[in-house]
Amino acid sequence: MGAQERGAAAVQALADAGLTAYHAVRKAQPLLHPGTSVAVIGAGGLGHIGVQCLAAMTPAEIIVVDRSAEALKLAEGLGATHTVPADGRQVESVIELTGGQGAHVVLDFVGEGGAEREGVAMLRRAGSYFVIGYGGRVELPTIDIISTEINVIGNLVGSYNDLDELMALAARGKVRLHTRTYPMDAVNDAMDDLDGGRLRGRGILVPSRS
Repeated sequence: MGAQERGAAAVQALADAGLTAYHAVRKAQPLLHPGTSVAVIGAGGLGHIGVQCLAAMTPAEIIVVDRSAEALKLAEGLGATHTVPADGRQVESVIELTGGQGAHVVLDFVGEGGAEREGVAMLRRAGSYFVIGYGGRVELPTIDIISTEINVIGNLVGSYNDLDELMALAARGKVRLHTRTYPMDAVNDAMDDLDGGRLRGRGILVPSRS
């Protein structure tokens, strides 16, 4: 694949993964003023873009949680204030890093496998949990929602204006999509790398040229 094709693949992915991540950060931005904290669950294809958007658009302390050491290393270089391994103590670690209070905002780019429960548990009172990844179930007793005054907010892709703003950030070098391309017939290799935590950033399948 030539340099022009690689560049095109990365830009195209911004209109999907990038737009979804940007839209979530844009919605959370009014909640993230100086002295606040945001926990990001998952620093993969979407999450690593979300970290960059948070660093560019908010003054908040950014705590990134992921099971992959490679993903955490990437997040650290993209603006994360703290990185936390998903080793079973991630909720406790986030609580400790926020002075025992929990995060003001949680952006969950995983949304399954228990992340949806952990994300809510990472919140402080009146915090906001943004659901971006999906596959799991958010199950909360209504009395807990009322007594803690937490917010659960869904997120679906974004608008044309969001994309325009994201591309402006990318043009200024504030957001860069980290990608690894695979030929279409290597889709199983891509999935293995994703499942094994070896894929940093966004995997892109590229059709062979006829």
